[in-house]
Amino acid sequence: MSTTLISLNSKAVKFTSTPKNMLINGQWVEAASGKRFETMNPANGEVITSVPEGDKEDINRAVAAARIAFDEGPWPKMKPAERAKLLFKFADLIEENAEELSHLETLDNGAPVNFTAGMASSAAENIRYHAGWATKITGETIPVSVPGNIFNYTRREPIGVCGQIIPWNAPLLMAVWKLAAPLSVGNTVVLKPAENTPLTALRLGELIQEAGFPDGVVNIVTGFGQTAGAALTAHPDVDKIAFTGSTAVGKQIMQAGAVNVKKVSLELGGKSAHIIFADADYDVALRNAANAIFMNSGQVCVAGSRLFVEKKIYDRFMSDLSEYTKNYRVGDGFDRSTVLGPLISEKQKNRVLNYLDIGQREGAELLVGGNTTASDLAKGHYVKPTVLANVTNDMRIAQEEIFGPVVSAMPFDDIDEVIKLANKTDYGLGGGICTTDVRKAHKVAHAMKTGNVWVNTYSLLDPASPFGGYKQSGIGRENGSASIDMYTEIKNVWINLD
Repeated sequence: MSTTLISLNSKAVKFTSTPKNMLINGQWVEAASGKRFETMNPANGEVITSVPEGDKEDINRAVAAARIAFDEGPWPKMKPAERAKLLFKFADLIEENAEELSHLETLDNGAPVNFTAGMASSAAENIRYHAGWATKITGETIPVSVPGNIFNYTRREPIGVCGQIIPWNAPLLMAVWKLAAPLSVGNTVVLKPAENTPLTALRLGELIQEAGFPDGVVNIVTGFGQTAGAALTAHPDVDKIAFTGSTAVGKQIMQAGAVNVKKVSLELGGKSAHIIFADADYDVALRNAANAIFMNSGQVCVAGSRLFVEKKIYDRFMSDLSEYTKNYRVGDGFDRSTVLGPLISEKQKNRVLNYLDIGQREGAELLVGGNTTASDLAKGHYVKPTVLANVTNDMRIAQEEIFGPVVSAMPFDDIDEVIKLANKTDYGLGGGICTTDVRKAHKVAHAMKTGNVWVNTYSLLDPASPFGGYKQSGIGRENGSASIDMYTEIKNVWINLD
């Protein structure tokens, strides 16, 4: 198999050439315990570098630093325009170091460089968007009807210390989503990156310092979810927790937050329905159906993993989708021809392959894909893009999030049937519709119980557009004005003017 490998960016080489530390109160420090763990390249299983194994004591130190920075440091006294200036500088630094960040992401996460380059660009734009909000946070005056000469108004104020926990599937962009909005309105942050992918978060920490943020405003603690993550969610001095990850862990975080009635926002799993009507632009529908599930090797929370195809075109569509899927090149993310990189870990690979076995035992037909056994990919965690046909909506592969390059395809007869099928899931994060009938598109989009719907496209995101889910896909919305609501408190002030 021929390859055209891209050389690792020289700054990324330098960054990974030494063991990394974590950022607490402006200092790069070891874990209090002295423990460390290695981060691995999922493309070949090789060690990249090591990072501290932070735990409860390190979370305590980070939260204390964030608390002081919020209550006593220069941060609460800073004018909104000054906060915006810092955020714009941070965005500029991300843009200036975009290739390095992209390469670090590919090295740590496995995603192809053309994908991670887009994430770096999106990260800079997300910060710029939220920087603009810093000077636009306003309250309102309210004409109340109580007796007396009363002036009533509201203020929007930052919540306080925000504990931010991010996943491994898009770590750079997810870190920015957990930094930009809270910082723009004056909160401080303790960020806990996924243990599989800590590198871009740590590099962002260096850029935050270079931008000139005061010490303690952003703290980054590397470690495991069961220790560092659990300590952060339960900490009494953390005012808000924001988490992106699995629904199972999200439920645990809600329980931990309940102890202190902590504010919690969650962006969780999905099992998104992608509906292809017979009147769709066929080529667009085919391309969308494939890209919706195979982007980032299916490790996307909104992936179009349940594919509903109108019965009159089902057989043709499945045949063409299978052929289309064979064109996806699986390989190292630094190979320019790669479209699908490895899964994040051996554990995740085995989980995905187990679901393929489950699906076939339940009666699904494997049309294309499955395990990758080529010798040059043997050391990596690769799974071929996979199409399962003749699935029924009650099968486990149609109801449980696989989080891999696996689509479960089902035929349907009419619009009312497919709406019911699409909504028959515990999740409600994303959904897609392919049709040339605008009335049909609106009807289905309005009927789908999901936070995001794409018509004749899929997975588009924008910093100005709110993102989040219904049902067990989460609580709250990130991006847009909704993100500002999520990171501010409303204070109501009553003044007797008599």
